[in-house]
Amino acid sequence: MIRATNIHKNYGNLHVLKGVDLHIKQGEIVSIVGASGAGKTTLLQILGTLDRVNKSKNSILSINNENINSLSQKQLSKFRNEQLGFIFQFHQLLPEFTALENVCIPAFIKKTPKAKAEKRAKELLDFLGLSERYHHKPSELSGGEQQRVAVARSLINDPKVVFADEPSGNLDSEAAENLHKLFFQLRDEFGQTFVIVTHNRDLADMADRKLIMVDGKIVS
Repeated sequence: MIRATNIHKNYGNLHVLKGVDLHIKQGEIVSIVGASGAGKTTLLQILGTLDRVNKSKNSILSINNENINSLSQKQLSKFRNEQLGFIFQFHQLLPEFTALENVCIPAFIKKTPKAKAEKRAKELLDFLGLSERYHHKPSELSGGEQQRVAVARSLINDPKVVFADEPSGNLDSEAAENLHKLFFQLRDEFGQTFVIVTHNRDLADMADRKLIMVDGKIVS
């Protein structure tokens, strides 16, 4: 599903990623852990196509058999919208829109007809226990509910891979545990691959595989 070879990333003179190699299989839940500054979020942004690798003949990034390094910016945006989902520590919901509208936004970008997008969004919200929250705005939802809306939004286009960056870092312990269990339920229900950067030891240890980063490299 994801193959990365010799991934380097510099920001000016700062060498953040120093030759990362990894292979993640379809349907796997993989956690990435390490100290602050180890390069975890940068790697997630590279894998999620939110940032570009250093140009090099020896660097390869392939997702679902697509050579990411060969795509134009327009092609990359389309690929990201249709194939990838994202969950962040701070849910990034738009405050002026309802839960239903927030979930539908990626589908509207994809030009999915409104009726079809709303039908799918309601199915996801129902699955996530939010059937009574369609028309509530983020300010009217709890932190856990807001994060579940963000999860539904990440799934609206049936992505092949979902990337999560500290997804439970802003939740209390009960909501965090529920979210962790939800990832495995979603994988079993919808077959998505999950790549999760986390400092939460329980979530990291629950994953099918845990990758440890030290100083810009995966060491185990």
